[in-house]
Amino acid sequence: MALEGYPSLATERDWQTVEDGTVRFALVGLGWWTQEFVVPALESASLASATVAVSSSREKADRLSSEVSSIETALTYEEFQEGEALDAYDAVYVCTPNATHLEYVIAAADHGKDVLCEKPMEATVERAERMTERCKGDDVTLMIAYRMHTEPVVRLARTVIERGLIGTPVLVRGQNAQPLLEMIDDPDQWRLDPELSGYGTSVMDLGIYPLNTARYLLDADPIAVDAMMRSPDEAFEAVPDEHAAFSIEFDDGTYAACTASQNAYDTTSLEIVGTEGKLTLDPAFHMETTLGVTHEGGEFEHTVDADQMEEEFEYFSNQLLADEPVHADGEHGLLDMRAIEAIHEAAERGTRVELE
Repeated sequence: MALEGYPSLATERDWQTVEDGTVRFALVGLGWWTQEFVVPALESASLASATVAVSSSREKADRLSSEVSSIETALTYEEFQEGEALDAYDAVYVCTPNATHLEYVIAAADHGKDVLCEKPMEATVERAERMTERCKGDDVTLMIAYRMHTEPVVRLARTVIERGLIGTPVLVRGQNAQPLLEMIDDPDQWRLDPELSGYGTSVMDLGIYPLNTARYLLDADPIAVDAMMRSPDEAFEAVPDEHAAFSIEFDDGTYAACTASQNAYDTTSLEIVGTEGKLTLDPAFHMETTLGVTHEGGEFEHTVDADQMEEEFEYFSNQLLADEPVHADGEHGLLDMRAIEAIHEAAERGTRVELE
């Protein structure tokens, strides 16, 4: 294919096999992400819709139900766990603080419902293992919500690599940073509470993007890591990684150098250098992604106007309706959890840590 022909591939949903049918979702956790990005995505989707709102607050669930025509049922967390309104939804989307994912995924599995769980899948490896094992035994589909996997431009980037346009990948550089306390002006927020966030804040919430997106693009898995991190600001004293830098060795021989910070200028990018060219995603992990490819035969840049959350829900729904497996299943998410645990261990010990 000529170089200029590649961007057209990004408009194709190469995963779609179903045109009819709707998966009805219970939305567990009604924070800003769910309300600003998930609800509009589901209102536009053709294979998915939101029919149940679940929150700690009855008033919050009722309010969203009154604002969104497709949502007919409002539940508290306790009512959801007890199994109320099971006929009102087919699958569950979990978007609560990391350390609470397990209880809602288990409840969904107990009710025989498939689950789309936000990343990172839990706060610790042990809890992620429990989640994976629980869903594996009951024929419940568990997918971890890595929206980059269904982002059209990121899928195009994977095609570019698979077809050898940049040669053999050898180096990866990724960064993801944001000014958390400017975005959410609350020093007591859960992302700064290790009991809710997990091992830390920057790697768990932001560093997971270059880690996992590199895995997806390279079709490779981490085998060893090294890391440095620090938290000089008083607001971050409870977590070890206000700022973090970590390196990864993948099982295909590729090396990655990544940085993440919850207290820095808002920036996000990913670069993969091969033996015959390079590709960049910049911005990489925001709600719009731009791909640039430089090759000895030329270069191109491409962006697709697509709702990343809509693409993710459509993909998950397509796989459920087609009775086909999902890519980012519990085992996939579990490996990220093990890598993140190892990154924190490497920073604490000051030495390279190999993944078992």
